[in-house]
Amino acid sequence: MIRKIAAVSMAVSFLAVATSGMMMFVIEEPSFTIQMHPVHKLFGLLMVVAAVIHISFNYLALINHLKSKSISIYGGALVVCLVLLYGAAINNKVPADLAKQMDSAAAELDSRD
Repeated sequence: MIRKIAAVSMAVSFLAVATSGMMMFVIEEPSFTIQMHPVHKLFGLLMVVAAVIHISFNYLALINHLKSKSISIYGGALVVCLVLLYGAAINNKVPADLAKQMDSAAAELDSRD
């Protein structure tokens, strides 16, 4: 039963995170990003929980996939891309006054929910 719940949770949360992320990507307005943030954040958290459950049930299959050299290289390249993008994002500081305004706006929107 848990496996089925995790699978459905992962599918729905993927749909929510993917569509909200794509909308934020296409509609490049900070106000829209802040507006979509609660959906993206909550379903992202659900997706993480569902993914952990899914991986725990399918750990051996994942290990078997990684035995393929080309798949391991592909996975390693994705991890390198992820680390580089996190590094670029962390080092791309938002000016303090603008960050404070954005944080206040996001907090106000979250308090309405």
